[in-house]
Amino acid sequence: MDSSPSSEYASNFRSGFVALVGPPNAGKSTLLNRLLGKKVAIVSPKPQTTRNRILGIYHGENVQIVFMDTPGIHHTRTALHRSMVASAQEAFQEVDLVVVLIELGRPDEPDVSLLIRHLRQARKTAILVINKIDAGSRESLLPLMDAFRKRYPFEAIVPLSALRGDGVDILLAELVARLEPGPPYFPEDMDTDQPETFFAAEMIREQVYKETHKELPYSVAVTVDGLEMRGRGGTLYIPARIHVESASQKKILVGRNGRMIKAIGEKARKALEHRFQQPVYLDLTVRVERNWSRDTRALRKLGY
Repeated sequence: MDSSPSSEYASNFRSGFVALVGPPNAGKSTLLNRLLGKKVAIVSPKPQTTRNRILGIYHGENVQIVFMDTPGIHHTRTALHRSMVASAQEAFQEVDLVVVLIELGRPDEPDVSLLIRHLRQARKTAILVINKIDAGSRESLLPLMDAFRKRYPFEAIVPLSALRGDGVDILLAELVARLEPGPPYFPEDMDTDQPETFFAAEMIREQVYKETHKELPYSVAVTVDGLEMRGRGGTLYIPARIHVESASQKKILVGRNGRMIKAIGEKARKALEHRFQQPVYLDLTVRVERNWSRDTRALRKLGY
């Protein structure tokens, strides 16, 4: 069978790959979820929450945009950080367009200069998004836009609020206008390429961050080996392991009389039931994996 794109898409359909890049905590995952109208990436106040490239697939009228939500580009310290930044840099070479996110309130942080340097090396068509306009001074917008026009030849500069949705339709229009004619790469009922085990692990990790706040360091990973249907009622059994780097971290995560891990489990179970639309039995365990964020073998085992 001929696998080449059908000619019916040549003039009527547009498609392409778009990378969302930016410094940590710029709002890339929030923007991706807003663009798709559904949650495919976890969100947390902690910087560098996104660790893997996540494909999010936008389906519109005669258009399909495959978004790559990438880890924040930042100066690296550990093997985990190096893996994350390498993943983001690789995305530059694999896409048709790049959307660069910065925060209105933090436009000059060092990671922005690092990102623009990588952008120049890749020589990609790029659009600048100034995010979080709902939380900053609007008077600073025009000077900031002028300053960034001098730093890189952005095709467009779009101020928006990913959290509220203001300006997101303008960004979509700018992207569609720059896509080439092409076929849809994924079926209409597909919103991401990640397996369900990945999302189960990510949703648990999100609740770990939300419940522990600043008590627990960044080095937490979650693995889910599989999903299993059990019982006549169709309960989804999810065995998950939370990996930490020391016994003291485990103590924080478990909490006094197991209260912290119980709270994490309850919130995660409700989120998982909402996603899978069925009862969930979540079996959580905490495991000490010493210095995993600095061990390349451990990183591979944990999916990074």
